[in-house]
Amino acid sequence: MPAPDPAAADLFGLVAYGELLAFDRLAADARLAPDLRRRAALSEMAAAEIAHYRWLADRLGALGVAPEEAMAPYVEALRAYHDSTEPRDWAEAVTKAYVGDAITDDFLRRIADGLAGPDRALLLDVLHDSRYVEFAAAEIRAAIGADPSAAGRLSMWARRLLGEALSQAGRVAAADRGALVALIGRAGVDVPALLRELTEAHAARMSAAGLNN
Repeated sequence: MPAPDPAAADLFGLVAYGELLAFDRLAADARLAPDLRRRAALSEMAAAEIAHYRWLADRLGALGVAPEEAMAPYVEALRAYHDSTEPRDWAEAVTKAYVGDAITDDFLRRIADGLAGPDRALLLDVLHDSRYVEFAAAEIRAAIGADPSAAGRLSMWARRLLGEALSQAGRVAAADRGALVALIGRAGVDVPALLRELTEAHAARMSAAGLNN
């Protein structure tokens, strides 16, 4: 039986804490929803995040690592991102879900090739369901349709989210114990190239939702 991959344990600690924070954020943001249908949709998204956390925590346990120990190095860096990007209203909340979660998914999808077998499958399983991405994009387009001037405000907000996410990546890298760099290398890409890929994907996503780069 192959030995546990230390890089996988570190990465799962990072992602597990991200899932916990996402649960907290979405549960709180659901209260900004203008009606019960939208509140339920965001609450379902929160429920999916906590389920993903449980999968990751169980895998960490199987690797012989306590989830709280694996998550601890990343607490300050990830919390700083969410503290600096509190949405003021429903449109900003769904834009954050659309932009921020997608950047994370792009990153995880790209480095998944650095993991083997079950660990790679688990990482891909925690990516966000496309129906939630489509829901958030539809809500952004609806907000712009109802108030065309919202496009400028939400575009600026989305650009800020990207900037904060990239700053967060630097803080995470400083807290990391080498796992992410190792996995990025195994996936066949270097850090500058990966950041360019994430930025390009963000630009395409902005256009799809009716936002300006």
